[in-house]
Amino acid sequence: MLYAPGMGRQDATRRRDRQAGSASTAIGTTLYGLATRAVRRAPRDLTITSAATLATLDRTGPRRITDLAAIEGVTQPAMTVLVRVLEESGLVERRGDPSDKRVTLVWLTEAGASYVRTRRRRGVQAFTRLIDQLPEEEFEALMAALPALEHLAALDRQDREGAKQ
Repeated sequence: MLYAPGMGRQDATRRRDRQAGSASTAIGTTLYGLATRAVRRAPRDLTITSAATLATLDRTGPRRITDLAAIEGVTQPAMTVLVRVLEESGLVERRGDPSDKRVTLVWLTEAGASYVRTRRRRGVQAFTRLIDQLPEEEFEALMAALPALEHLAALDRQDREGAKQ
């Protein structure tokens, strides 16, 4: 069979694109699995949604209950109950919005901020223990990939910010 000029290059490009797609899927699957297992290994003193809500407040500052519900993907009544439980636990408090007294915001207390820092530190330590078990060449490969991983984190933050608007 005869190919038009350049057909071989197109085939090679398609093959490379498929391989890159496969590699992206493999990397995504591995990162997702690591993150999921890390969340599941964390202490179960709070639900995942409760811990995520505290982390959101830590990252973004005080929010309305309706905003928190949208960010965490739950209904407003469910978030109201969750905030009440977190408030009773001393992890959050409700305060009026200084710029609009009709609005109530959910604020992270010092106990809530401490909880987030402790949970984050434990997660980092769990990954550090695993990373320290890698052979030197795999550790170096991760170090070389660090800028790309940081870029992924930045892209994720941009996606989250875009979804809020």
